[in-house]
Amino acid sequence: MFKIQNIIVGSVVVAGTLFYSCSGDSKPEPTDTATSGEVSIVVDESFQKLFDNQIYTFHSIYKNAQINVAYLPENEALGRMINDSCKVVVMCRDITAAERKSFEAKNLFPISTKIAEDAIVLLVNPENMDTILTVDQVKSILLGNDSLWSQLNKNSKLEGIKVVFDNAGSANARYMRDTLLQGKDFSSNVFAVKSNPEVIEYVSTHKNAIGVLSVNWISDIDDSLTTNTLKKVRVVAIAKDTASEPLKAYQAYIKTKEYPFTRSVYMINRQTRAGLGMGFVSFVAGDKGQLMILKSGLIPAIAPIRLVKVNME
Repeated sequence: MFKIQNIIVGSVVVAGTLFYSCSGDSKPEPTDTATSGEVSIVVDESFQKLFDNQIYTFHSIYKNAQINVAYLPENEALGRMINDSCKVVVMCRDITAAERKSFEAKNLFPISTKIAEDAIVLLVNPENMDTILTVDQVKSILLGNDSLWSQLNKNSKLEGIKVVFDNAGSANARYMRDTLLQGKDFSSNVFAVKSNPEVIEYVSTHKNAIGVLSVNWISDIDDSLTTNTLKKVRVVAIAKDTASEPLKAYQAYIKTKEYPFTRSVYMINRQTRAGLGMGFVSFVAGDKGQLMILKSGLIPAIAPIRLVKVNME
């Protein structure tokens, strides 16, 4: 009887060892859901103000969720997602066919969701009276053909034009170079700082500067940061050509694309199962997230529906 018990105990130990060994070799099952757990995302730094609010609201509703966000230039975002450092990126463009092939080579099939229409705005110093430019003039400035304010306005007493971007690898720089300049290099009068607030600060302290930003930095009139920014800079109105009306990046003109420098904003998710990454994308693309986009001064990709009760009696 004693020998039989030893055999049984030995068998259990061996079986337990084998089970532990097998489970140790396998990858742990994901523990996050659409509304709980933890996930890392990367957001183009142009949209830090907007996504600070989106994430704060999401956390307020879903107490067991933790979204870890990094605000980085656009050119770093996709690399992090390919390397599995994050599950979701937010950019001002969809991924290209070549980029999609890079993902598929790693057996990844990212899903792109358009969440908004955005615009690029130009800012000048409050003492600069030249607050109207045409698209061709902006192009000429970026190429260095017009490098003096007096070339644009013979009465201007300002010095040489300096154009400042938020980051050399940002979506703003890429958009202006690829879309407006058709891939040509910026001139030597164009440079980059390290953040959007630095762009605002530079323009506010340099009379000859032009700053380039996403409109969401200056469009939420209920936000104290926006109102303080608009006290320090002036927004430039842009005309498509000399025969067109100069327009600022108001929502109506972004929607109709009458304002020239508009672009789409995408959330790209590599988490194809119903995890927290997908849950957050769904939140931003849903009613609450889209209302926040509307309030920020951008155009929601899916216009929120407002129900109005009408008394028919």
